[in-house]
Amino acid sequence: MIPDGRTARSHVRHKGATAAADTVGAMSVDTSPHRLDPAASPPAVLDVVVPVFNEETDLEPSVRRLHKHLTCEFPYPFRITIADNASTDTTPAIAGRLAAELPGVVALRLEQKGRGRALHTAWTHSDAAVLAYCDVDLSTDLAALLPLVAPLISGHSDLAIGTRLAHAPGSCAAPNAS
Repeated sequence: MIPDGRTARSHVRHKGATAAADTVGAMSVDTSPHRLDPAASPPAVLDVVVPVFNEETDLEPSVRRLHKHLTCEFPYPFRITIADNASTDTTPAIAGRLAAELPGVVALRLEQKGRGRALHTAWTHSDAAVLAYCDVDLSTDLAALLPLVAPLISGHSDLAIGTRLAHAPGSCAAPNAS
């Protein structure tokens, strides 16, 4: 929700080949035109936020790799939110182009720096049931994503934490409190 009670979705308007939200505070959103028609795709179950700052070199190949993995291997509707936090290079333009080209990709631009700010803003405005993030370098094996989020999607767990630093394979999630 935006502070005045409206949702980010209510700000979406069509601009040529992409749809863009009006600026809300210091934030703007570009989405694929595929997202404008709710009948075109079901709501996202998973929203993977990729926070970026001056990542013009790595952004496109990483988002394309993540999108391909989710499209081919993930059995639920998804969204990838590129959360740019005040990049000064061509990162925002690349993010906007990816959002226009790839279904399920959204580019979020914040005028202030901060990974936490980018994640908070993206997650606060997301309508997905499960929220996640990954670094733009995709240093964690993408094959670990489904086993990590499956207990969340099923309702078995409320929180799951994955790390590339763990020595044991697999994931462990604590059951929810309800």
